[in-house]
Amino acid sequence: MGCVELKGKTILVTGAAGFIGSNLVKRLCDNVEGVTVIGIDNMNEYYDIRLKETRLEEMSTYPSFIFMKGNIADKTTITEIFEEYKPQVVVNLAAQAGVRYSITNPDAYMESNVIGFYNILEACRHSYDDRMTGVEHFIYASSSSVYGSNKKVPYSTDDKVDNPVSLYAATKKSNELLAHAYSKLYNIPSTGLRFFTVYGPAGRPDMAYFGFTNKLREGKAIQIFNYGNCKRDFTYVDDIVAGVVRVMQKAPDKVTGDDGLPLPPYAVYNIGNNNPENLLDFVQILSEELVRAGVLPEDYDFDAHKELVPMQPGDVPVTYADTSGFERDFGFKPSTSLRIGLRKFAEWYKAFYM
Repeated sequence: MGCVELKGKTILVTGAAGFIGSNLVKRLCDNVEGVTVIGIDNMNEYYDIRLKETRLEEMSTYPSFIFMKGNIADKTTITEIFEEYKPQVVVNLAAQAGVRYSITNPDAYMESNVIGFYNILEACRHSYDDRMTGVEHFIYASSSSVYGSNKKVPYSTDDKVDNPVSLYAATKKSNELLAHAYSKLYNIPSTGLRFFTVYGPAGRPDMAYFGFTNKLREGKAIQIFNYGNCKRDFTYVDDIVAGVVRVMQKAPDKVTGDDGLPLPPYAVYNIGNNNPENLLDFVQILSEELVRAGVLPEDYDFDAHKELVPMQPGDVPVTYADTSGFERDFGFKPSTSLRIGLRKFAEWYKAFYM
């Protein structure tokens, strides 16, 4: 693997006002000497815009951060950013997220996850025009949802992923295919990261732990799918960001094959906790931490507010990452316990909403 020095570089982060994007921007600005981080986000209203605005306010305190409001599906915008700033490392986190929303709003997924992704790839390709050094490493967010209806667990990047059960998953699989083609054709080092259920403070309100919290606070019953027999590889956002920064610094090698043509400098990894948690246990810990933080009263009757229901369309019963490849190549494994992670979320929730 080739070493990519981040010090003094210009890094483009798409989806910069998103949950993972904003945490990555802050980590880079805090820890990388002489870095310039260009962030782009369309600031859409898929969820509470105040969260994105708050994240943006925090990032804007860094002099090394430059924000552009724009849509990656607008090719002109992307071309202009690449021409003006010439990013050497690109992290594409912009995407329309969520499995359930893709059932009712497919257009948003095709625009951002397919056309937008293609625009970023094209800009990376043309960064090499006129013998320029170009993009040294392209990193992008894939998803554990690409494993679809696979029965074998833990999920391995060696598994076939040709059976998506949602449009969202299909768009993420298409990202991996497009990146592979561009890596092969234009020798662009690219690494895809299949994220597994990322959670934490200021996260996405469409995620289960956030929705559960809102409902419990309102005194409503929460629905626990598959009668509580769901398992998820919950991964705390700080662990995800630490992993992404490590990946940014190690690009797949450019190697010429026997035919004289480049072998694609391409890799895909799972990045998850490698420790699936039962959804009932997760909700129990969450409720305890919400009481501890003062979001819920001490005498809250949790059992009276939970309802066990069947699976939903597009969902899978277990997500569980085989992270051995990631640990081997980057020497890193997430370490934040569920209780610590949910405690930080509960404390943030109390401060933000109450």
